Amino acid sequence: MNISEIKDLLAQFDASTLREFSYKNNGEELNLSKNQTTSVATTPVAPAVEVVATPQTPVVAPVVEAPATPAVVAEPVAAPAQEAEGDVVESPLVGVAYLSPAPDKPAFVSVGDKVTKGQTLLIIEAMKVMNEVPAPKDGVVTEILVMNEEMVEFGKGLVRIK
Repeated sequence: MNISEIKDLLAQFDASTLREFSYKNNGEELNLSKNQTTSVATTPVAPAVEVVATPQTPVVAPVVEAPATPAVVAEPVAAPAQEAEGDVVESPLVGVAYLSPAPDKPAFVSVGDKVTKGQTLLIIEAMKVMNEVPAPKDGVVTEILVMNEEMVEFGKGLVRIK
């Protein structure tokens, strides 16, 4: 396995929702892990990457950048009167919510955007299948209730449309 193949695997692993990945082939072994220990600190922790070399392969340590993780900020509980207006679009399944079609593309919708019935609001990835979540009606997006790449449960509020 050459360095470009390792870099490609690292990029695909980083973009995936997998927590661990192991690769073995002809005496070569590669173990990747994003598992982190639970801590009280609010600073982001870079994912651990382990590269194991065998006698047939040289040790090449790939450069891995830590993903940008926003710091956790406690928000005060809003009074019901301050809640955004509109109907909540709920998650139809369990998965990972993506607000844009690709990392380098703009979001499907933003607060204040006018949407039409059937327009894609976001994508939920479940079992490596990308499921579009359509707008149930015409209206204006008043609030986006999830963050990009957030794990969502069935029935969780995703977007509010007025």
